[in-house]
Amino acid sequence: MTPLHAPEANRSNALHAGAWWLWALGLAVAASRTTNPLVLGLIVGVAGYVVAARRTDAPWARSYGAFVKLGLFVVFLRVVFSVVLGSPIPGSHVLFTLPEVPLPEWAQGVRIGGRVTAEQVVFALYDGLKLATLLICVGAANALANPARLLKSLPGALYEAGVAVVVAMTFAPNMVADVMRLRTARRLRGRSTGGVRAVLQIGLPILEGALERSVAVAASMDARGYGRTAQVPVAVRRTTNVLTLGGLLGMCAGSYGLLAAEGASYGLPLVVAGLVAAMAGLRLGGRRAVRTRYRPDRWGVRAWLVAGSGVAVAVLMIRANAYAYGALHPGVVPLVAPELPVWPAVSVLVGLVPAFVAPVPAAKEVSS
Repeated sequence: MTPLHAPEANRSNALHAGAWWLWALGLAVAASRTTNPLVLGLIVGVAGYVVAARRTDAPWARSYGAFVKLGLFVVFLRVVFSVVLGSPIPGSHVLFTLPEVPLPEWAQGVRIGGRVTAEQVVFALYDGLKLATLLICVGAANALANPARLLKSLPGALYEAGVAVVVAMTFAPNMVADVMRLRTARRLRGRSTGGVRAVLQIGLPILEGALERSVAVAASMDARGYGRTAQVPVAVRRTTNVLTLGGLLGMCAGSYGLLAAEGASYGLPLVVAGLVAAMAGLRLGGRRAVRTRYRPDRWGVRAWLVAGSGVAVAVLMIRANAYAYGALHPGVVPLVAPELPVWPAVSVLVGLVPAFVAPVPAAKEVSS
């Protein structure tokens, strides 16, 4: 191994789960700022490369493919809805015409069937690709971040909500693992794995496994005393509620001010004040949680590099909208071929940093 290579991952140098989520959310923010299919494809490629280079063999790491398939289904569904229900996008390149269903007067503005233009199909394709890219970015975080380690890092006030979120997030990876296991078993027995009959025969064992897993999780949580709370004075509880609610309202009002031109002067102070108040409320609310931390995850230099790369991609893409808005949002009327803008594309490539600095899983370690 040369010094340029990342170390092998172990318990002491494991990357903080929050860093993976910040990286993925940065890519998602970048995807939300463009409809250019070439830039969106580049974001998906960056996320896929990092996942391929740094994911483990854990059950949640196998869910990335499911999110990719879900994204493709979203694109297909968005185009189908545009074709069947029509679109407000005007167009002159008619592809075909569907039989139009007559609707009553009170349904004016709604159309089922009619002519289908290339402009409306391309617009729906761009819109669906953006949503699919957002889903794939979330899938990348779900495949790279250990949900149990992320739960350990949550503030005490958010622990119960975090447990619910983690249980919901781990349902999809475990279901994917169950489907792969059952399909492999059917192939070994010489049975078909496709068709409606096979799906029905696989569905029942999956539901049974999900029920057994839910019962086991509930029993383990009860055995560990989940739900116990400490005695907190009434004044502290009221102060916690005021700070948390007031902080969230301040952040909402400040965000609205930042988006509105006339509220730019007070928007930033409100956001900062609301964030400070909400954090103070969470700090006080943590007194109710009765739990300890065993070997808490550390936020090291590599975590800063991973999270910073995602934040940098988001900031650079937001900045790119100021000088390359037309390239990032290609028009469909008139219909033109999208072009890959150079500097926004370079900005997206910053998201590849985790593939070189994050610790390498043991199975992927190679000598040089």
